[in-house]
Amino acid sequence: MTHPLLYEINTRCWLRELSRVHGEQITLANVPESEFVGWQQRGFTHLWLMGVWTTGPRARAEAFKHADLLNAYNVLLPGWQEEDIAGSCYSIADYQVPLTLGGEAGLRKFRERLHAHGMKLILDFVPNHLGVDHPWVTAHPEWLVHSLTEAPGTFLAHTHAGPRWIAFGKDPHFCPWIDTVQVDYRRADAREAMLELLQSIANRCDGVRCDMAMLLLNEVFAGTWAHQPVPPGDPAPATEFWADAIPAVKRAQPGFIFLAEVYWSLEGRLQALGFDYTYDKHLFDLLVSQSSPEVQPYLLGSPASYVAASAHFLENHDEKRIGPRLSLPQHRAAALLILGLPGMRFLHEGQFTGTPHHYPVQLGRRPEVPPDPAITALYELLLPALHNSSVGRGEGKLLRPRAAWDGNPTAGNFVIVRWQSRPLEFDLVVVNLASHPGQCYVPLELPGLAAHDWQLTDLLGGENHERCGDDLAGQGLYLDVPAHAAQLFRFTPK
Repeated sequence: MTHPLLYEINTRCWLRELSRVHGEQITLANVPESEFVGWQQRGFTHLWLMGVWTTGPRARAEAFKHADLLNAYNVLLPGWQEEDIAGSCYSIADYQVPLTLGGEAGLRKFRERLHAHGMKLILDFVPNHLGVDHPWVTAHPEWLVHSLTEAPGTFLAHTHAGPRWIAFGKDPHFCPWIDTVQVDYRRADAREAMLELLQSIANRCDGVRCDMAMLLLNEVFAGTWAHQPVPPGDPAPATEFWADAIPAVKRAQPGFIFLAEVYWSLEGRLQALGFDYTYDKHLFDLLVSQSSPEVQPYLLGSPASYVAASAHFLENHDEKRIGPRLSLPQHRAAALLILGLPGMRFLHEGQFTGTPHHYPVQLGRRPEVPPDPAITALYELLLPALHNSSVGRGEGKLLRPRAAWDGNPTAGNFVIVRWQSRPLEFDLVVVNLASHPGQCYVPLELPGLAAHDWQLTDLLGGENHERCGDDLAGQGLYLDVPAHAAQLFRFTPK
């Protein structure tokens, strides 16, 4: 599977909603069959159960202390109760599934059912930090960044070794996450413990989404924690954690997927260290800022291997919803683009029903929001068409359009991808990101093109055209499309 279609689900909220709809407690152990069938019909290959691990009471208490969170709760859930706030999914007290979600047995059953429907399971690994409730705070403070005296960004913990000032987890560009504690990757024993933890997670799933994966890079970690003392007698690690950890897991589980949340132009670095896919945040930023002339140069200027090892998305739990940010035509074009590129294609729960609200990861319940009919219709057309095409299944190649005539710059707004999984048939993803019509010629770069005339059918719009093979092989395919065009052409020989 080289081009997965990933679906991210907020596990806690989703199970609570299913329980309400079905009038009984739904856990991972008894998810209705209709859920699996629906995912399969939409073409998903991987399910990411976000927030499946245990959150502790101290982390949950922090979720009630911050004005911005309380304001979000009040806006999203007027009259909310304490039971609606579960604490951050990323302050993990234990990498075990709580019984309220079905426990470890429920997770095993859920994974088995996914496999039976041809899908695989992705779970969270949060390597940079642990929750403030994690047992290591008292049992293994030496594996955490700490000091014997008070320092900014620390709290006093009573450990088996006596009082220690434990550092909160941190990204160097933001304030500390005060419901977490920082793992010390300058220590070999801490690295070994985290690798064991990763291996225990890997035994229960088919891939991991690694939170803020670039924070572990040696130079990044050294810069972030230069103000805290290096553990005495422990030499700086000679290798990167990921260079050791990823091969160790894959030796035990060939085909296991590593997906990195990564920023700061460090995506290529993490791909080189073994990550199968890395967040394509730059493409996301270009699409939501409507910087259409920059998208084609970015994609065509990147190595094909880089694009194919990128996770393309319009939403995830950290970003605002795409529905209110783009008009419907813009949304349609952007959705086809991220779903039509080589690499991992990544959708977020609520995206294809047009949910307008961004939900904090501390929530255990979401408001009931009716689907947006127009956005729902968009994805109800798009996902089945893609599922019945070669997109994501065959070989995908970005093509470089050329100007339709001298002085016409509109070719620069196109993104075009050719997909082929069967001889003598191929599909073409055509997206015009501009707010005006565009024209171009597309060199299809396919052997034997001139040997046939071709029938072109738009799987998204029903248009049918015939083209001469000699013309296609010579000058290329001529396109004249409207603003924000989103077309998926099936080419079959006549």
